[in-house]
Amino acid sequence: MSINKHSTIFIGDRPIGLQHPPFIIAELSGNHNQQLSLALDMVEAAAKAGAHAIKLQTFTADSMTLDVNTADFVIQEKDSLWHGASLHDLYAKAATPYEWHSVLFNRAKELGMLAFSSPFDANAVDFLGDLEVPCYKIASFELTDIPLISKTASMGKPIIMSTGMAALSEIEAAVVAAKAAGCGDIILLKCTSTYPAQASNTNLYTIPHLRDAFSCEVGLSDHTAGVGVSVASIALGAAVIEKHFVLDRGAGGVDAAFSLEPSEFKMLVDETQRAWQALGEVKYGGSDVEQKSKQYRRSIYASENIKAGEAFTETNLRVVRPAFGLAPKHWEELQGKQATQDIMKGTALNWSHVR
Repeated sequence: MSINKHSTIFIGDRPIGLQHPPFIIAELSGNHNQQLSLALDMVEAAAKAGAHAIKLQTFTADSMTLDVNTADFVIQEKDSLWHGASLHDLYAKAATPYEWHSVLFNRAKELGMLAFSSPFDANAVDFLGDLEVPCYKIASFELTDIPLISKTASMGKPIIMSTGMAALSEIEAAVVAAKAAGCGDIILLKCTSTYPAQASNTNLYTIPHLRDAFSCEVGLSDHTAGVGVSVASIALGAAVIEKHFVLDRGAGGVDAAFSLEPSEFKMLVDETQRAWQALGEVKYGGSDVEQKSKQYRRSIYASENIKAGEAFTETNLRVVRPAFGLAPKHWEELQGKQATQDIMKGTALNWSHVR
């Protein structure tokens, strides 16, 4: 796997890249259930859990779809969490009111987190620009909306783009459009656009391929349960992890079923950090901290009292721990040789004992 570890993108003052700890985003989505007090509690809980950023979604039901209840505008998939819901009703329920954005962003900043959002139309891009967001996020379902990507890229901020469902050619078209509009700081997130997603459908090996194919930072937008998939992605080069966040799955929320609760989110932060620290470098021969442990390897010791002139045998010598005697590789060479002096049982053998 070829990984360039020297590229860095800054989101606000936060460096993003493999030489830096993973950037963990708490996606609030619509789990606030249209309650500002709950949304503020979510921001505070995300900060306590160690999230580096919160992310909202900036849309209205009318900017997302038409208020029509024909079959095209009703979710038909029986295995969907939202089966039978009209798209307009679902988006109305999930939307974060525009007037909340500055309140939530300011609270996040007070708590030391970055705050940004996914715009879903040109007006949302301008609205977020007025709020001076440090970056923008393009959702998987909007990756083929080239006009939206071009508009977003023209704002002069980094763009994070989820790639769920996208063919390689569609990702390429999005990246080309973003660069043509002036954005060079692009982060691509591997994503499986099912809700929830299964680990078996996540295909994390795509992450290093994305990095190599587009020479950019990469990460994971993770809709699976738990933290295992996210932790595994760090070993494959993910520099950014996005996970949906909820205070209490049991209390509901449009995305609650595949969201992490605060204690789980803290585990995500801790374990991805630990996974990143473990990557290190290619190294053989033991690290500096392992040197003392080498004394507990095996070596050759006298297992009986041995007289001067007596031959060494498998009976009076043994290979045991610790490693203060001759290395075990000399075992055959010592057999039949004679002791130069009396040797007490428990003596670590060295060449001065041998003739």
